[in-house]
Amino acid sequence: MTQATAYDQLVFSGGGTRCFWQGGFVHVLRREIPLHPARIAALSGGALSSVGFVTHRGTKIRDTMIEKFANHDRNVPLHEPFDGEPGNSPHQRIYRDVLESCIGDPEAERIVAEGPQVQIMVAHPPSHDWAKLSGSAVTLAYEADLTIRSTPHLNWAERAGLTPERVDANKAARDGKLTDLVCAAATIPPAFDPPIWNGKPTVDAGMIDQAPLPEPDAGRTLILLTRQYRNLPDHPDRIYLMPSEEVPADKIDFTDPDKLRQTWAIGEEDARRFLDAHHENPGGGIQNGT
Repeated sequence: MTQATAYDQLVFSGGGTRCFWQGGFVHVLRREIPLHPARIAALSGGALSSVGFVTHRGTKIRDTMIEKFANHDRNVPLHEPFDGEPGNSPHQRIYRDVLESCIGDPEAERIVAEGPQVQIMVAHPPSHDWAKLSGSAVTLAYEADLTIRSTPHLNWAERAGLTPERVDANKAARDGKLTDLVCAAATIPPAFDPPIWNGKPTVDAGMIDQAPLPEPDAGRTLILLTRQYRNLPDHPDRIYLMPSEEVPADKIDFTDPDKLRQTWAIGEEDARRFLDAHHENPGGGIQNGT
């Protein structure tokens, strides 16, 4: 990499619909600096952001999601399992519909299959029943970890029995399973019924780590978070970026298209600030945060 503003690796954190901040950010950033990472790591809603980035379909995903939101007026609370057909909550249906229409075609799968290395992290509970019945307890551990330690690198939920797995998204695309993988990565227990991936029940890995590094981890890394943290690691090869303010989108609120638009717009504005900071001090580097 010959330019100080280019990155060997990108990391897309989780956060549900807050991840549209990432979409707005990279939409502006890639027009101004070279963004051709060798490796990408992503999880949860960031998995969709990463695929939107690789396929250059971020705005299509945004517009399609906005259209779907306009016709949906009810959310499923995270702490309540959906009382209906298993694996078919309103959120899961909407999410899959958007993915199938935006990245489910052979051309999108070809682009991902032939693109940079993309690793999407998922988590496996000990059993399918554990995922459905104990999801609330793990969610509470996750929220407590975020509140008390306030760092993107978590550890409490993994202690509760979740096992992480980095899935080769390039291979999933070659196998025609890209949509299945991105959907599986965004499964939040107990509201969503856990799908089976490689023979194991699978849930959102954001409860394990909100900023998983690619394997191998080598080179300069840009990490796009979706919420503000008090404690960001200090690492010479990593830049952690947060939204400059709390974004309007509320994780799994699928009812308000305006919040999604505003979240994308904040991402765009934060990218402009990021670029301005670099232009003012191109040799001095950029500190963590926006």
